[in-house]
Amino acid sequence: MNIPSVQEILKKAEAGTRIAADEALRLWNEAELVALGKTADVIRRRINPDGLGTFVVDRNINYTNACVADCSFCAFYRKPGHPETYLLPTDEILRRIQELIDIGGTQVLLQGGLDPSIPFSYYEDLCRAVKAAFPKIHLHSFSAPEIDMMSKVSGKTYHEIFAALKAAGLDSMPGGGAEILSDRVRNLISPKKLSAAGWFAVHKAAHESGFKTTCTMTYGMGETPAERIAQLVQFRELQDQTNGFRAFIPWSFQRGHTVLDIPPTGGMEYLKVVAIARIILDNIPSLQAGWVTEGPKLCQLAMSFGANDFGGILVDEVVVGATGMIYRVNQDEAVRLIRGTGRVPAQRNTKYEILRIFDGPNGTFRDISADPIAAARV
Repeated sequence: MNIPSVQEILKKAEAGTRIAADEALRLWNEAELVALGKTADVIRRRINPDGLGTFVVDRNINYTNACVADCSFCAFYRKPGHPETYLLPTDEILRRIQELIDIGGTQVLLQGGLDPSIPFSYYEDLCRAVKAAFPKIHLHSFSAPEIDMMSKVSGKTYHEIFAALKAAGLDSMPGGGAEILSDRVRNLISPKKLSAAGWFAVHKAAHESGFKTTCTMTYGMGETPAERIAQLVQFRELQDQTNGFRAFIPWSFQRGHTVLDIPPTGGMEYLKVVAIARIILDNIPSLQAGWVTEGPKLCQLAMSFGANDFGGILVDEVVVGATGMIYRVNQDEAVRLIRGTGRVPAQRNTKYEILRIFDGPNGTFRDISADPIAAARV
């Protein structure tokens, strides 16, 4: 079968026609970066026509670093029994959430290592405690590998796990643990971790249980361009079935203090990943720029390559920080960077509902969170 030319594929995508995997691979191999960015921005404007650049004020809280997965790309974990392992007390988790609320935060991401000694009741009790103390906070928490470990420990199915967590207060689930969803790669870098099919099975169960999730890719881990494309197409296919993904977030692998010795990919490759993802993922509404690994300036540029969202302020991020890659972005900096792209900065919640629009002078904003008519209009 003859594959259309690069220009024909780009025109097809700009017109709103879905491109196939082999066409996407041709774009990856042959298209100029600027042309990819232009097409991705056309698609972004069609999917997100409001002219806003959004961000969420959130906090990552890693309740434990004990993990049996032994992933070669992780600098954060410690094996169970290691003297540096920890399990945060619930009171400490609640204290950190209060700090988030004090600065106007709305989303908490609870994630930890895979420790089979933690009973499933711990996760239920933790969700209940958080919701009892902060009923309005959005619990965007746990990951597919963590859900799989809960299933193994408890003997419950994924659907039963999600039903119990929903009753305890869980609101949605992030896309962590995906990395590269190719078993060839996973068998090399994380053979003890959930398989690619397992990751998709957990997210499908989450969607069928009424949860929205996100999907992610950590690239630069020895995968081929074809494997990256295949992962994006699989995200698109599951979205066709369930409409359960709110956003896609790409990250580049950071090797500092890990045992996986692979050269870094660089900023040009990141922009290509963002643009190709926006072109392929025609049914996923948002694409986040990942400043945690790429830095704020490159992510500002990514907002012109298909990204519509600056992601989270991420108070107290430590997992990527364990590699030595440490960036910090506060709300004022996020507003300034988004404004520099020509878009209007806006604070959102996890559901992508707009809370504040920073359209006044000197960083002033309109609070529309209490005005459902204004929020709907935006």
